[in-house]
Amino acid sequence: MFSLLSVFRILTTLAVATLILGGPAQAADWPRQISADGSQVTLPAKPQRIVSTSVTLTGSLLAIGAPVVASGATSPNNRFADDQGFLRQWGAVARQRDVKRLYIGEANAEAVAAEAPDLILVSAAGNDSALRLVEQLKAIAPVLVVGYDNRSWQQVVELLGRATGREDAARKVVGDFDRRVADLKARLQLPPQPVSAFVYNPATRQANLWTAASSQGQLLESLGFTLAKLPAGLETGHSQGQRHDILQLAGENVATGLTGQTFLLFAADAKEAEAVRSNPLLAHLPAVKDNRVEALGAETFRLDPYSANLLLDRLEQRYAKP
Repeated sequence: MFSLLSVFRILTTLAVATLILGGPAQAADWPRQISADGSQVTLPAKPQRIVSTSVTLTGSLLAIGAPVVASGATSPNNRFADDQGFLRQWGAVARQRDVKRLYIGEANAEAVAAEAPDLILVSAAGNDSALRLVEQLKAIAPVLVVGYDNRSWQQVVELLGRATGREDAARKVVGDFDRRVADLKARLQLPPQPVSAFVYNPATRQANLWTAASSQGQLLESLGFTLAKLPAGLETGHSQGQRHDILQLAGENVATGLTGQTFLLFAADAKEAEAVRSNPLLAHLPAVKDNRVEALGAETFRLDPYSANLLLDRLEQRYAKP
């Protein structure tokens, strides 16, 4: 008796065989082997039906024109996500390309199998990681595990470009952005340095501080910003797996750990900026006393080609020389 996963594995194998033996001629560089974050996958042909279990990775796939047919989603209708649970910076693009929402939150192997994918993407860390399902997903199609907590978004795009046969599109996306960065860097009038770049939760008064390994930290440094260092021995927390991109500050460690002369708030609008300014535990900090608390937009919670360009827009509006 075949399980549903076994049936879809057979169907996918037959589809790939058809492409190789009877379909259009394949490019010379297929099959190809892709390695990332402890996973190695052999792709017999250029993927035609990609399923992303990570809502964070989906934006990069869309930006390079990869054939993503379905994606996991986050909770819908909030400041980060649209009514589909797709991130607002690319939700309209997903709708135009008929990307299907698979599920909200926790990954579901049956839902993935129903899309008969020939490539499945899994994030290595974060709330949208489906690592626990990798062995089940491998019964459906090749699985590529990609970490976005230890790479810039540009490195993620380049990796996905190789995996999907969209190298030229990936190079263009990254090249266009790098030219924007170089142009903007020459025109920036930086605020007092160093900066503390973080996501602030007004309800818990906790801060997730971006590290130099994060996409956010790498982008700021590429523009000439200097990331503030933590005091020696300060205790920080971890969740969502052992992540490289954030350090969690709670309680009295929030004030102690935010050592920057300027605060750059990610995943934040005016409401979050005001919550930082009005927190009495932070009132003595130079960035708060001198009103150097800048909100950089709700879309900057996860960086991809769409949100990274929006971030440049906001930094240009705030800090570019007239």
